[in-house]
Amino acid sequence: MNSSDKVISEFLIHISEEKGFSKHTIAAYKYDLNCFLSFLMEYDTNIAMDLNKVDRSCIRHFLAKELENALSSKTTARRLASIKSFFKYLKQTGKVEDNPSIHVKTPKVEKKIPTFIQENKINELMNMPDRTTMIGKRDHAMLELFYATGIRLSELVGLNIGSVDHSNNLIKVLGKGNKERIIPFGDNAKDAIETYLNSRGSGWSSKPNTPLFTSQNDKRISARTVQQRLRQYLQSILGGKKGASPHTLRHTFGTHLLDNDADIRSIQELLGHSSISSTQIYTKVNPQKIKKIYKKAHPHAS
Repeated sequence: MNSSDKVISEFLIHISEEKGFSKHTIAAYKYDLNCFLSFLMEYDTNIAMDLNKVDRSCIRHFLAKELENALSSKTTARRLASIKSFFKYLKQTGKVEDNPSIHVKTPKVEKKIPTFIQENKINELMNMPDRTTMIGKRDHAMLELFYATGIRLSELVGLNIGSVDHSNNLIKVLGKGNKERIIPFGDNAKDAIETYLNSRGSGWSSKPNTPLFTSQNDKRISARTVQQRLRQYLQSILGGKKGASPHTLRHTFGTHLLDNDADIRSIQELLGHSSISSTQIYTKVNPQKIKKIYKKAHPHAS
């Protein structure tokens, strides 16, 4: 292991143990930084062996090559974000004298309007799973909970029975950066979960660390299984549109809240967005709704 490999490993340990980043985020950082290091080995091995020699020109050449390889501006921006975090750490720990990445601008990323399900299609979606089977009951419960709370796929997979306060219709989820948040949910989701738990011989009195959703072998359900099971229902509802994934239900949650006059800051809190800019994508879905809220709230709107 050369010195550059070593400091990358130290950085990954730092963001895992001290920053509490998720496994998925750490894997993304590792991949991005290894791509950058591979580029440096081709660009100039002396620079690759001594990160003090990296300058903004090196980083810009790397980003240009990534874009030439048909990577999206979003992926290229993520690569740069990983590099910026890495060099910030190196500067703070005295491993480099300067941070060249602060002089490199992030490529502009066009935020696409998210795919979501129309409100009049929700009941049709919820009736798709075959609820005469345990798998169908589980799929129905997952659909209801995704729509009721807007949680991420990783958050749903990580839920235990003890994560649910069934008396008060609240769930506690562990989001990005190991940040906890509490989200309310309705009786539709509660009834669906109860039906599913009863069908597998569990209930609210089961051990708190029992996985809420399990596979056929009674192990915690995997993210891949959830994606595969839900994709078939969502593709049918969306009529072949792209975006048939559990994240579609997260977008649907945010869109329907905004449509029904929820405050955007409240939506941000419920979704666990660290920045309001992430939540503002929902204002693009229904600009007429935003105009209506503006006219109602602003003294000089009319």
